[in-house]
Amino acid sequence: MTETPIFPAIGAPVPDFDMQASKGRHVSLAAMRGKPFILYFYPKASTPGCTTEACGFQEALGALGSTGIPVIGVSRDSMKAIDNFATKQNLAFPLASDAIGTVTEAYGVWVEKTLYGRKYMGIERATFLIDGSGRVARVWRNVKVPGHVAEVMKAASEL
Repeated sequence: MTETPIFPAIGAPVPDFDMQASKGRHVSLAAMRGKPFILYFYPKASTPGCTTEACGFQEALGALGSTGIPVIGVSRDSMKAIDNFATKQNLAFPLASDAIGTVTEAYGVWVEKTLYGRKYMGIERATFLIDGSGRVARVWRNVKVPGHVAEVMKAASEL
């Protein structure tokens, strides 16, 4: 039996990250210091659930923008797949590539999954709300897409 990875606990400093992102951007924890942000992990670009989630965050950007809270999406996809996804869905926020997996492992979202009886490793859909001091304010694990963005927005507005 595989143990569930440990996520950074609420109040704990988040693991460092530094990744290439869509549209030639770069995202890092150092660049985010001093401001709260949303870091969400999704399994695979251009799949139905991931598209719905990304479009939900895109639609929420207006409200999130008023709170000054940026969104960063992370998957293990290649930059080519991420750029295609971001362009096709017209996503304004950065999608980052963790192709080698150091960030997904550090955040405890690289887990054993089962599909049709077959076990494999993949990204657990999860979202972290990070406060301005780089600490975990909220965590959502095993995210179900419907209603998730609204729940994250509500928590972000309470920071």
